[in-house]
Amino acid sequence: MKDFKILQLLDKLHFIFRKMGIDYQMMRQILHIKLTMDERKVPTIFNQNKKDQKNSYIKSLWIYALYGLVLIPFIVFGQNYHFQMSIAFGMIIFIIMTTLISDFSSVLLDVRDRSILSTKPITAKTVNAAKCMHILIYLTYLTIALTAIPLVVGLFTQGIVFFLLTVLELIFINIFIVVLTSILYIVILRFFDGEKLKDIINYVQIGLSLVLMIGYQVLIRSFEFVDFNIVVTFNWWSIFIIPMWFAAPYELILNGNHSLFTIVGTIFSVIIPLISIWLYIKLIPTFERNLQKLLGTSKAKKEKKSRLKDYLLTIICRTMEERAFYRFASLMMKQEREFKLKVYPSLGFSFVIPFIFIFNVIRSEDADFSVSISYLNIYFSMLIIPSAVIMLGHSAKFKAAWIYKVFPIKDYTDLQKGSLKAFLLKLYIPLYIVLSIVFCFIYGLRIIPDLMTVLVASCLYTIICYVGFGSKIPFTKPIDEIGDGQSWKSLVLFIPLAILAGLHYFMATRIHYGTIIYLILLLITNYLSWKLIFKRSKYQ
Repeated sequence: MKDFKILQLLDKLHFIFRKMGIDYQMMRQILHIKLTMDERKVPTIFNQNKKDQKNSYIKSLWIYALYGLVLIPFIVFGQNYHFQMSIAFGMIIFIIMTTLISDFSSVLLDVRDRSILSTKPITAKTVNAAKCMHILIYLTYLTIALTAIPLVVGLFTQGIVFFLLTVLELIFINIFIVVLTSILYIVILRFFDGEKLKDIINYVQIGLSLVLMIGYQVLIRSFEFVDFNIVVTFNWWSIFIIPMWFAAPYELILNGNHSLFTIVGTIFSVIIPLISIWLYIKLIPTFERNLQKLLGTSKAKKEKKSRLKDYLLTIICRTMEERAFYRFASLMMKQEREFKLKVYPSLGFSFVIPFIFIFNVIRSEDADFSVSISYLNIYFSMLIIPSAVIMLGHSAKFKAAWIYKVFPIKDYTDLQKGSLKAFLLKLYIPLYIVLSIVFCFIYGLRIIPDLMTVLVASCLYTIICYVGFGSKIPFTKPIDEIGDGQSWKSLVLFIPLAILAGLHYFMATRIHYGTIIYLILLLITNYLSWKLIFKRSKYQ
């Protein structure tokens, strides 16, 4: 049986666990099994197909090494440690904590341990120690990948004391994050059911994906505003900013700053992680009891019926079958976590990317929004459409698609139309309305005809994507099928988007009343496309 080097290293610290009342040999055996199983796990950060991949987590660490390069300027330039290290530790804490929640919540909340190990003569303290050490092992890998290059640079630029102090701080940060997350779960499980906790974890996963998608854009631009000669001013509430705790020892040791804030922050950076460990040990019995909630299911909330909504729905969806499938697709998009995990980050990215381009316009000295045509950046909001349309054909519960054959319906065009309309009305159009309001505030009411044109173009682009991805029956394919074969289709489908935007630009700038003419042409094309594409077709 393969033995792990990390466990051999842990053997040298066995006396620490024994002093804490932990059965070290049993904890080691549990860890060995968990590490063996984890070799096949694929990290959330990549959203890859869930196929067996040996050491896939280790192989994924290069992305964290890449993000770690951002920390170098905050370590190298200057000696204003309160400012520099607060920013650096803020980034480190955010990345580690979001990764912990997204990829290792299943370890902290593993009820299988409860059902299997509770029948054995193993204490709850030993089981939970195995959980925490399991997570700390992987967080150590992550932290090394994230900070190894900045640490080496810091060793040569700031000295050996800075290097050793940073290593010590990173150990305390990892312990603090694991325990803090565990306590957070204890509180949530105390007041909410298991489904609520699963939703919170899902939203954190969505947030992590979104931050990684747009973070590099913000970080690249942030360096233009960084001034390392800045003077940090402290207020009473500054003591509640956690990254400042871990930055305080640098000021105390390297700069000889003996201010009250520096001393208190230094004490907090050591004492709080230790207190959190003690508190977690005390709360372990409560945690184990509340984990049972994860085995239950919560009652679904019934939506209140609205006559106005029903009336509008009869206009949008002409047949009863289409309205039924519209409601079905709306519920699937709302409740299925895999769909939200893959689509919602793109939704956020589609909202943010137009403003990134507007920011570039603002930086130019001759920017005049009263005559600028840069509002056409709103076409970037359509980036959500390909990923959403392809996800509409897939589901984590695809095996339930047999029910379609039981329905007393002759074809599935109503299902397809209802699902696409549900996506447009529930996800894309609300996003687009918010964007339009902000754009009208920036560019003025003169762009309303252009905004209407873009909205109609988005409906046409939805049909183009639907046809481009093969016109799948909604929610009938496994999510694992989404891979490289669909990625190149997404890239190809950006071509018609560019054509739609290019035609709009040409019509708006070259032809008098060109936008109105283009809007009319799009309306006609839309009507004909929806009629032509959704002819009555049998389920294949």
